[in-house]
Amino acid sequence: MRRTLLLLFLAVPLALLAQLPKLERIEPSFWWAGMKNPNLQLLVHGKDISKNEVSINYAGVKLMKVNQVDNPNYLFLDLLISADAPAGKFDIVFSQNGKQQAKYTYELKTRNANQQKFQGVTNKDFIYLIMPDRFANGDTKNDVVKGMNETALNRDSMYYRHGGDLKGIAAHLDYLQELGVTALWLNPVLENNQPKTSYHGYANTENYKIDPRFGTNEDYRQLVADCHQRGMKMIKDLVHNHFGTEHFTIKDMPTKDWVHQWPTYTKTTYREQVHFDPYVSKKDKDLMLNGWFDRHMPDLNQNNEFVKNYLTQSHIWWIEYADLDGFRLDTYAYNDAKFMAEWGKRIMEEYPKFTFFGETWVHGVPNQAFFTKGNKINQGIDTELQGVTDFQALWAINEALNGKFGWTDGVVRLYNTLTNDYMYEDPTRNVVFLDNHDISRFYSVVGEDFDKYKSGIAWLLTTRGIPQFYYGTEILMKNYANPDGLVRSDFAGGWATDKVNKFSSTGRTAKENEAFNYVKTLANYRKNNEVLQTGKMMQFIPEDGIYVYFRYNNQKTVMVVMNGNTEAKTLSTDRFSEMILGRKAAKNVVSDELLADISQLKIPAKTTLVLELQ
Repeated sequence: MRRTLLLLFLAVPLALLAQLPKLERIEPSFWWAGMKNPNLQLLVHGKDISKNEVSINYAGVKLMKVNQVDNPNYLFLDLLISADAPAGKFDIVFSQNGKQQAKYTYELKTRNANQQKFQGVTNKDFIYLIMPDRFANGDTKNDVVKGMNETALNRDSMYYRHGGDLKGIAAHLDYLQELGVTALWLNPVLENNQPKTSYHGYANTENYKIDPRFGTNEDYRQLVADCHQRGMKMIKDLVHNHFGTEHFTIKDMPTKDWVHQWPTYTKTTYREQVHFDPYVSKKDKDLMLNGWFDRHMPDLNQNNEFVKNYLTQSHIWWIEYADLDGFRLDTYAYNDAKFMAEWGKRIMEEYPKFTFFGETWVHGVPNQAFFTKGNKINQGIDTELQGVTDFQALWAINEALNGKFGWTDGVVRLYNTLTNDYMYEDPTRNVVFLDNHDISRFYSVVGEDFDKYKSGIAWLLTTRGIPQFYYGTEILMKNYANPDGLVRSDFAGGWATDKVNKFSSTGRTAKENEAFNYVKTLANYRKNNEVLQTGKMMQFIPEDGIYVYFRYNNQKTVMVVMNGNTEAKTLSTDRFSEMILGRKAAKNVVSDELLADISQLKIPAKTTLVLELQ
């Protein structure tokens, strides 16, 4: 892409010169007094801004360096903010030959004393993933925003915007709380002003602005506050790897190496193995890490110090501004490992309780564990990544439910996968899931078999780690991700014109209500019983297609029995005496039925029992 992009770099500023104001923007637009890191780098964008001298006069704030770059429309200002710098406003003055050309009134705000109360999404939580455009429309006035590249609203097309927004989510927090949800993960909500398929958010064109079709920055902050008032948390979805082609720093690049450039369009190979292959080719590694994820997603150069600061500071800004609790890191394996380790340290230095997990869509536990913190398997670097989206557990539960019992097949795949947890510093930080916005919906994966569906839900809410649900799975939404838009359908009832309302029990079918209540029962049991959150785990080698594991602490023991067979089985429990410890009875957590004698258990076909030992 080198020729194309160099032409873009050289030609676009000329086209923009006539319309760029002397001072188009400063980012971050404000900061806070009392941050632990005293260094702040401001990106300044404006017509020929580099021709100016810059001055600041404010107690506790020192302008250390004015960085000029390739593009005269940019300056990067290095500020040092002392620990005793007061909150307040001051002018950043741009002048030429002693004559003021532009002025920006900057503010250091006072930090929120109650901040970080909720920070940290852990195995005590139950995450609910929402694609904002497809969940609920709470404000029809922002469905179409004039001046944006994509103005079509078409709910009949999977590629156009449907009108879902932040206020729509806020209006259904009662529903989520009833379900037992304790944390929300929204697909990216930053402005995505791309000309098409902008609804998913993964090619952002602004770093400090919520997409106006979702709402305002204040709407987002209010949604987080509303969640916190209910004891719920908010996870922000971040993309380190790329911007959208309509991002102002792509249309008018600060430096020639702001993104990775190639002679012609070059796509990544999607091969994560280059990170750990001891025999890796330099060319293969370059292609994987520096190739573009897609044509409209320019690959950011994370060895560029200005890029690194710009990304990291924007993430810190959102934590402080919106009082966030966690991050989900998109396309984690495509990032520069050293940069991500530095990024992780900077986040934790400022917010020690903050948590983040990375998307590692890879195959094989070693491949996945490589990206996690602790340097336990000869990585040679501590990535600082606390947890991952556990695709290996996903593949394993799918095999357990759909496969046939064998030496390594069926439920054995699930057992074997968890035996490899020794590779992680802490496997309980991994996020376990059954589906998400990129893969086929779980109900379809199990062939719309309701028994298998319930069996998978039971596993999700009783195994180790942080369970994550995808919107609509609780009401049996279905489809295959071919293309992925098919698994991003609207939640019926989220639009005033919808004929049925699945947010209400009266709008759901009998089977949908059964599914909803099943999830609700298990999720709220988990929410109210630490044994399924932080309890220890012991599993037994599967026999005869039956997989048994226990979650336990000093207060309770829960026995989980998964029958992966297509016929009912009777299980003698003598083998599990070291966990049963002579107890004779158990309560079925879902049905509340008391089993007076658990010496033998009758397990229906394709069923997982969750039993609290009495």
